Amino acid sequence: MTEPFATLPVSSTDIDAAARVLAPFAVRTPLLSPPVLNERVGTRVFLKPEMLQRTGSFKFRGAFNKLSSIPMAARGGGVVAFSSGNHAQGVAAAAQILDMQATIVMPADAPLSKRERTRAYGAEVVLYDRDREDREAIARDIAGKRGATLVRPYDDPFVIAGQGTVGREIAEDMAALGLTPDIVVAPASGGGLIAGVATAVKARYPQAILMSGEPEAFDDHARSLRAGKREPHHAQGRTICDALMASIPGEITFAINSRLLAQGITASDAEVGTAVGFAFRELKLVVEPGGAVGLAALLAGRIDARGKNVVIVLSGGNVDADLFAQLIA
Repeated sequence: MTEPFATLPVSSTDIDAAARVLAPFAVRTPLLSPPVLNERVGTRVFLKPEMLQRTGSFKFRGAFNKLSSIPMAARGGGVVAFSSGNHAQGVAAAAQILDMQATIVMPADAPLSKRERTRAYGAEVVLYDRDREDREAIARDIAGKRGATLVRPYDDPFVIAGQGTVGREIAEDMAALGLTPDIVVAPASGGGLIAGVATAVKARYPQAILMSGEPEAFDDHARSLRAGKREPHHAQGRTICDALMASIPGEITFAINSRLLAQGITASDAEVGTAVGFAFRELKLVVEPGGAVGLAALLAGRIDARGKNVVIVLSGGNVDADLFAQLIA
């Protein structure tokens, strides 16, 4: 492999190391190329279904890689994380496997299924008001008092390297098929997943076009990529993509994404809902709204895909039953 940007905070070598750490524990999710989707968009599409990953999302990869990097002498204090749900479950599951105590700071309006599953992995859940309180400040305070390690959801090299194993598997599986990934799209909140995926894919396929996917208006990556610097979005209210509501790209993640991504694309909540329904009815896959934003952009014609091999990361499937029922109705 060639390393296109050796000075980046995370390298393909770091991702290779993460893959070795994860191999006994993480699921190697397949690449799917459903004929019904290919016919719908008129090109060859490959889906990376991370809802089949442990805890139902890609987040287990980064969490386990990070927790495994904590020295044994420091593990007694446990770990603290802040998350709307998927990182929470990833950290809780990783901590359970490694016999560490996990405390997760979660918004009170996070999907009930995500809160319940986080507790089911043995973690303590501390709820906060998303509109009035600072989740990171709460988490830092708890970590300081307990001597625990703070596990950030995206702005951490070990987390990014773990998420990068998604891209490593994509590159390996496309190579095994004798194909080149022309376009690769992954959802972005803080940007850890797409940063890791871009690093791994670009190491093997430097000409590949990498794109972040975001909910319409919650488009801080798209704005930042256009501006060449970190820019917040100005969205008010909520999106059904509850996992993709970070206000600004991470510092470490943007240092990578600003150099490796071609652009950011968006999809409206209505388009995301259509994609969730399409995935269920036609592909027999359960995808949470945030996990379907790339597929939504593709189905809505936001990606110039004709004649190209397109890879879409479906990042998770942790969706409340009531919301899911509404979206597929």
